[in-house]
Amino acid sequence: MAGTTKKDAPATPRDDAEQQRLANVHPEGWRNPQPAARYHLAIIGAGAAGLVAAETAAALGARVALIERAQIGGSRLNTGCVPSKALIRTSRLYAEMRDANHYGARAPDDVPPDFARAMERVRHVRAHLSGDDSVQRLIAAGVDVFFGDACFESADCLRIGEQALRFDKALIATGARPSIPDIPGLKQAGYLTNENVFDLTRLPSRLLVIGGGPLGCELAQAFCRLGAKVTIVQDKPLFLPREERDAAQLLSDAFARDGLEVRLNTTVTEVRSSNGCKQVDLVSDNYRNTIEVDAILTGIGHVPNVQGLGLDTIGVDHDAEHGIHVDDFLRSSQPNVYAAGDVCMEHKYTHAAAAAARIVVQNALFHGRERLSELVIPWCTFTDPEIAHVGLYVREANRLGIPVRTFTVPMHEIDRAVTDSEERGFVKIHVKGRTDRIIGATIVASHAGEMINGITLAMVAGLGLRGLGRVIHAYPTQAEAIRRAADAYRRTRLTPRIRERLGRWLAR
Repeated sequence: MAGTTKKDAPATPRDDAEQQRLANVHPEGWRNPQPAARYHLAIIGAGAAGLVAAETAAALGARVALIERAQIGGSRLNTGCVPSKALIRTSRLYAEMRDANHYGARAPDDVPPDFARAMERVRHVRAHLSGDDSVQRLIAAGVDVFFGDACFESADCLRIGEQALRFDKALIATGARPSIPDIPGLKQAGYLTNENVFDLTRLPSRLLVIGGGPLGCELAQAFCRLGAKVTIVQDKPLFLPREERDAAQLLSDAFARDGLEVRLNTTVTEVRSSNGCKQVDLVSDNYRNTIEVDAILTGIGHVPNVQGLGLDTIGVDHDAEHGIHVDDFLRSSQPNVYAAGDVCMEHKYTHAAAAAARIVVQNALFHGRERLSELVIPWCTFTDPEIAHVGLYVREANRLGIPVRTFTVPMHEIDRAVTDSEERGFVKIHVKGRTDRIIGATIVASHAGEMINGITLAMVAGLGLRGLGRVIHAYPTQAEAIRRAADAYRRTRLTPRIRERLGRWLAR
């Protein structure tokens, strides 16, 4: 299994849910169909970008071939968003039971988390949602589905084993895989990545997470709340280095309340295995020590999947770090070959890949001129509290010479946050200079991922902060913090001169 040594790989449970998922995403005994004479669009990779492109193009009448070497649904369904969010929800429930007194309730004493049952639920959720990505659904939509390793034979022909697929346009949507740090002894001792951590059925008592990015933080908190003693090791002075510091600090405080240990400016120098445990040597500011853990979760970042595709054969520019080189229309150096998703994009998110896939369909098949740079892409780290962002950070605006004004509303001022005992966090909206044009926002809140969508919509629609303030928000909701930020902007419009004029009017 990718991402671990054979001895450390958890065996994939073969319960009914798992059998159902596999039947949907890669049926046993599958035989590829006879290829059409020529396809309007051939797609390599059936993850988020590939699926959206295939279904969109087929719905518009195109002949589409979709090629997958592993499982339909990609990391989103099988090893990423779906299983991780299912596990996070269960872990959050245990945290709420632990803090039941905050809600005026009593939880049963000494109820240990049931990790095996939590993972069983993950498998059931994944199986249920696999129906939307099933081979049968794709066939019904008019897509020809092929399993196998695809390689470009020429600029208009792909080969899968003995089969040749000719096409007018091609889309490379092969995604990315976990980036494994080169640490002496790590491979021999064994490790986990997101590609196999959801196959676990037993909780590792002590877990080391290498890397303080979004995925590492999400899973570290989830495993901690499910009963593991968790340590995050980050070689930088900050975790979540892209996010604003006050946002990361709030999450750091939450980690401390959960009992999760974070070691910053710390490097793993060697891993050894002995008596079923792993000894991990750490260096932090010249201080060296060794900790013992039962499992190591790693995969700091992702590496684009560009190997074995025959890209050099057809002159597609690429490199191992950034993947396929594309222009703003997502076209590669070979004019009839496009790319979308993690294999070519900086923003490695499911929703960004899906949006890019729609651009490819328009540009490749219908002479569109839609641009990647015009997308407004939000994102969220699904910890507790969640951290969501869209647009520019202040540091980016400063670097671009864009004047910024920021309006911040703490969540403890919002009635619904107080009634939910979820007061930690804030809504922070940035506007350009003296205008009300929204150029960015950060939300730290229990439901930040849901709340950021309203601000994203405003930015896409060209609705400024003043206009956003005229939108009536249901009361009581936590999204009312967005309206409060708009109110703060409106108050800045009441200059002393305007106040004087209003006073004279009212005095008449």
